[in-house]
Amino acid sequence: MIGATSLSMIPLLGFGLLDKHTTNLPAWLLDWITINDGHLANYTPLKITDPTHTYAGGYMNEAEMPNAPTTSGFIMLASLLFSRPESRHYGSKTLLTAIEAATHAILKMQHSDGTIDYLDTNFHSTPDTAFVLENIAPAYRYLLQSKVQGTETALRLVKTFLTNAGEALIVGGIHTPNHRWVVSAALTRLNELFPDKRYLNRIDQWLAEHIDIDPDGQFNEKSTNSYSPIVDRSLIIMARGLNKPELLEPVRRNLMMTLYYVHPNGEVVTEASNRQDKGTVGTMARYYYCYRYMALRDKNGEMAAMCRLIEQTTPKEQLAGFLDFFLEDPTLWNDLPASKPLPTSYAKAFPYSGVVRIRRGGWDATILSNNASWLTFHKGNAILQGMRIAASFFGKGQFESEKVKQQGNTWVLTKSLEGPYYQPMAKEKIAPDGDWDKMLRSDRQQSEIQKLESTVSITEAKNGLQVDINITGTPGVPVALELIFRAGGTLAGVSKHPKKENAFLLAGESGSYTVNSDVIHFGSGKAEHKGVQLRGALPAMDAPTVYLTGYTPFRHTLFLG
Repeated sequence: MIGATSLSMIPLLGFGLLDKHTTNLPAWLLDWITINDGHLANYTPLKITDPTHTYAGGYMNEAEMPNAPTTSGFIMLASLLFSRPESRHYGSKTLLTAIEAATHAILKMQHSDGTIDYLDTNFHSTPDTAFVLENIAPAYRYLLQSKVQGTETALRLVKTFLTNAGEALIVGGIHTPNHRWVVSAALTRLNELFPDKRYLNRIDQWLAEHIDIDPDGQFNEKSTNSYSPIVDRSLIIMARGLNKPELLEPVRRNLMMTLYYVHPNGEVVTEASNRQDKGTVGTMARYYYCYRYMALRDKNGEMAAMCRLIEQTTPKEQLAGFLDFFLEDPTLWNDLPASKPLPTSYAKAFPYSGVVRIRRGGWDATILSNNASWLTFHKGNAILQGMRIAASFFGKGQFESEKVKQQGNTWVLTKSLEGPYYQPMAKEKIAPDGDWDKMLRSDRQQSEIQKLESTVSITEAKNGLQVDINITGTPGVPVALELIFRAGGTLAGVSKHPKKENAFLLAGESGSYTVNSDVIHFGSGKAEHKGVQLRGALPAMDAPTVYLTGYTPFRHTLFLG
């Protein structure tokens, strides 16, 4: 079940005015309303009940800090349920009183410039005000739609918050690329409620910068588990509200690209993100609204198939958190077009993201540039979440490659390192006071230069991959290769490291990692030493990790399958 905080952080973009007396909701939407009836109780333990508290009637986050995102989430959900005759909370005077109290509180959280604070990091924040507004704008329409007597006070309070926020959004700045579209989507919604040329002018200023989508079809932040679906949703809202269908083209491109970022178990590839969702475990649920909207608009069978996959792999309670999207647009209630097969067998490069995706039915792999975890391998729910290799070479031997190059059927990653020593400073460059920091290393002659050349070659093999590792140059350098598995499975064919937790050595021909009926086989092994945390290497991850160890020249072939 989605917690109150989770609900409050879902950007709820868009709300259409529907006549509750003439709308026949499909059974699945009625089910979602029932689920949200239960979700409302998640806010109860977060409510500020002390009548003397500055933010009495508002809501706290899980750290017990009164905050606008959680409070706005309550206002939105409570207003939605208050307005829907299908909800057990419909027309509840008690709930209306709670909505008024929460709105009083959030107005106290709003600064005189119209902004709110996001206590985790941002203060007087225009973009976070936009996220909050995207909860509050639907709440206004829900209350207006309800036609229940006594909503005048709540409507007046909510309108005050919205118009104050609008003053911030037409002048305030942003931090990240997606903020432009979140702010613009919020301004679009404001303009629908309270038309104002200033809102449209500010949107045009942001749109003049163009949409930040690359030739691969990915947005600048490459944030597949967070900001890409937010950008897609924002652009859809803008396209509809501004009558700019051209804004759907980047959405279309991103959604089609993302079809190739899906693991067989329905999770999404996150390792290439340059935001906080990098390497997180995420599903495709956040994309559901976007895929459904575009599948119906374009009559796209692949997008329809993705919707059905999301339905199969996402708990119904999670999808119900997006109820607002589906109440605002009755066209989304239509049956999806017939499915067309999703891509499940391919080797496809996304060079602008530094990603190569390989999938063959029930297994898939991701090869990454500029990433110390340069390979992942999924077999159902048995998951190798990262492969890393490091050498104890002058404290800088953690391997990652600037590029992934294709050579025939092989994908190649490389890195070259030097480890020099330095001669005495030339007499004329010696600092008179002997201050070391004034005698730059770049001014010293180098000598005894050591070199390390690392090459990783990845080739498809029968039912998996062959990984060839070749590290040459200075001989005798300790090397450790890590196979980092997601917790929850069982290792076999390996031996526990005598001193390190969650660390195992593979000395034999093969090992395996099993989760239920899913098994990853790997080998052969190499265990020439037990130095698994080499100087200059990244710290071990908190996950079951199998190590292969040796010395340069290090030449080894590993099979995954």
